[in-house]
Amino acid sequence: MALDFSGQNLRGRNFKGQDLAGANFSYADIRGANFTNANLTGANFSHAKAGLQRRWAILLVLVSWLLSGLSGFLWIVNGYLVSPIFNTSKLDYQIGGCAVLIALIAFFFFTIRQGLAAGLGAIAFAFAVAVAEALAVTLAINFAVAFAFAGPFAFGGALAEAITFAITFAFAGALTRALTFAGAFAGAFAGALTGASVLAKAFVLAGPFALPFAGAVAVAGTLLSIYIGWRAMKEDEKHSLVRNIAIAFAATGGTNFRSANLTGANFTQATLKSTDLRNAILICSCWHQAKMLDRVRPGLTYLQNSQVRQLLVTGQGQDKNFDREDLRGINLQSANLADASFIGADLSEANLQDADLSRAKLKQTQLDGTNLTGATLTGAYIEDWGITNTTKLHGVRCEYVFMRLPTKEDPDPLRKPDNKQEVFADGDFADFIQPIFDTLYFYHNQGVDPRAVAIAFKNLAENHPEAELEIVAMEKRGNDKFLLRAKTAAGSDKSQLSAEYFDDYNQLKALSQSQQLLLVEKDKRIISLENMVDTALKQPKFYTQGDTNMSDISGINIEGSSNVSGIAGNNSIANLGTISGNVSIALNELPDATDAEKPGIKELLSQLQDAIVQSTYLPEEEKAEALEQVKALAEAGKNPQESTKQKTAKTAITMLKGIFTGLPALASLVEASNKLLPAISKLFGLG
Repeated sequence: MALDFSGQNLRGRNFKGQDLAGANFSYADIRGANFTNANLTGANFSHAKAGLQRRWAILLVLVSWLLSGLSGFLWIVNGYLVSPIFNTSKLDYQIGGCAVLIALIAFFFFTIRQGLAAGLGAIAFAFAVAVAEALAVTLAINFAVAFAFAGPFAFGGALAEAITFAITFAFAGALTRALTFAGAFAGAFAGALTGASVLAKAFVLAGPFALPFAGAVAVAGTLLSIYIGWRAMKEDEKHSLVRNIAIAFAATGGTNFRSANLTGANFTQATLKSTDLRNAILICSCWHQAKMLDRVRPGLTYLQNSQVRQLLVTGQGQDKNFDREDLRGINLQSANLADASFIGADLSEANLQDADLSRAKLKQTQLDGTNLTGATLTGAYIEDWGITNTTKLHGVRCEYVFMRLPTKEDPDPLRKPDNKQEVFADGDFADFIQPIFDTLYFYHNQGVDPRAVAIAFKNLAENHPEAELEIVAMEKRGNDKFLLRAKTAAGSDKSQLSAEYFDDYNQLKALSQSQQLLLVEKDKRIISLENMVDTALKQPKFYTQGDTNMSDISGINIEGSSNVSGIAGNNSIANLGTISGNVSIALNELPDATDAEKPGIKELLSQLQDAIVQSTYLPEEEKAEALEQVKALAEAGKNPQESTKQKTAKTAITMLKGIFTGLPALASLVEASNKLLPAISKLFGLG
């Protein structure tokens, strides 16, 4: 039974390595609690309060004051290095002071514009230029000494105090923040006074204006540090170094989830400042309306991205760009992701239930094990997306998708369904996309041996009856390439099946014809399949390279000791291929269209022939009948204006409409016939 800690005071408790799966920590005070390596799968932390215990907060405030004192001391030293400009008795000292002043100005400028690292780089560059261009050895030494001290002191002062003020901004409580600010200023002032007293004699020798000027430098440095600390906590990338140090510092002694398993944990409306989540497992963890999520120490988890944190808290990611982000295991249930871009992103094992992904760009998005149950995908761009048989698509709401990203020339590329007047009915999208990951591809890239193909496939089916192998298509590509597609059962190891098939095929191909015949003997299954492959390879018009002219061969199911069905007899695929070949011969006798922009009877009938051959909804007998009508139209097309030919054409078109009646509206054959038959009728003068 899951433990219940709801509403309890758990400050400083040690749960390290414990199994707390499903535990209830809602409304609990878990400040300073240690959950390192704990199993917190499905735990409820809603409305819990994480962060620092009071004694740790006080310690951090004291440390920040000490840093402020150090910063003040370093800035007064920088002021001292500038003070020689007031020493009129020694010209080389004045030049050295001016050099330091220039270096500090450059440091301030580049630090504000590009960050602390750039500011230090500016000083280093100025130092190099100064040494290179110094005309006298004494001047070179003065420049070198000045820059050598000014750089580290300026950088150290700015970094120390910037971290102090960043920590101040990281504290949530107004009183704590006010005390930290007051202490930081007091520490900086005390440090400056200490530095001034230590260097008092040097300031007197430098002149009456040296000390006030040094104080001005210290004030300017403090203001710069405040600015850096503020920008760092506003997540300015230029000051990420300061932010990272401040967050790590502020999380010391806070709630610790380091390396904990937080799969499915619920942090709804929890307060999470000063929390360590490094190396934690955050698969499908819920962060909805979590407070101060930007104050956690995220390590390398997806919480390191500020835009992702904002999305998790608000659920609003409309029109945002998450290209190439590692979002594995993220929980975006019911999130608004319309028009968002996830190109190349990894959303594997993510929870996208009921999310709105309308018009989202999902090109090459990895979705292995992703839960898309009830999600909306209407208008999404799914070019090369990485779905697998573990991707959950149940109840997906989708009217249409695009198979390519849009361009100015083609804003609606490869829309599915093809007919813009048609949409997927409920459940149709999952059926449409399912074959993509339920199909095994056997691609032969050089001289194909039909008998070896038949024997290897039969052996594979008999050795793996659990795979439920079923041939769904064959395609000739080029002159000597061949693709065999087979449907497999869910969960089949396609890699193993493919490797085993080709190992067997290559061995069989190496045998002589007589040796192969000994294996075949009187096995009609192999003979029939061999004939089918051979027929496919001899039909250049029927089996062509590319995605548009593919012969769908349905109903061929080879199991264990069962016979190969659907490939022999009067209605065999071979006979269907012969009919289609005869249609091609008749079409080749027709003249080509004179205008490439206006297809003629030959071109329109060729498109109709391909649509019939490719159809997965039309039974083989009806395919054969439909092709006979296309042949009749081709013969009538030799003299389309003759009344007898027009009558033949009208009868054939009527027959085709009758054959296509009852097919699903989204079937590509229906879409093609709705476009082609009226155009063909018009060319025959039938209106």
